[in-house]
Amino acid sequence: MAKESGLGWTTASRDNSSAALKALVNCITNVDFSITRNTQDLTGMDKSSMERLLLLGDYSSTWTLLFNDCGCKSFCVHKTIASADVLRSESLVVSGQTLNNEVALIDMALSRGADGSFIITAPAALSSGTDPTWS
Repeated sequence: MAKESGLGWTTASRDNSSAALKALVNCITNVDFSITRNTQDLTGMDKSSMERLLLLGDYSSTWTLLFNDCGCKSFCVHKTIASADVLRSESLVVSGQTLNNEVALIDMALSRGADGSFIITAPAALSSGTDPTWS
């Protein structure tokens, strides 16, 4: 496997309230995502090192996007966060590796910087009960 940068990201999409997947890769300035596993400590008093059992998996992401209300871009996809049950499909593709998840949008923060920039921060959390898997 070759070492690579995060440049040239090919796909970052979330669907809108009509369940139409929208390419937002051009609006995103930063993406953080995490695939985690919970653990249970099983360490008995007879051990000198930790013993753990893997439990439920999880996924979360936070996208930082440029404010774009043209067509159905960053603002349109995320503005329904005030509504109940904002569940979305999310797709990330980099270097031919694909990660698809069903997520719940859990916040939409808008920030106008002192320099005049206007950005959206939109975190999401796994909603489907399906383990995140790269393909």
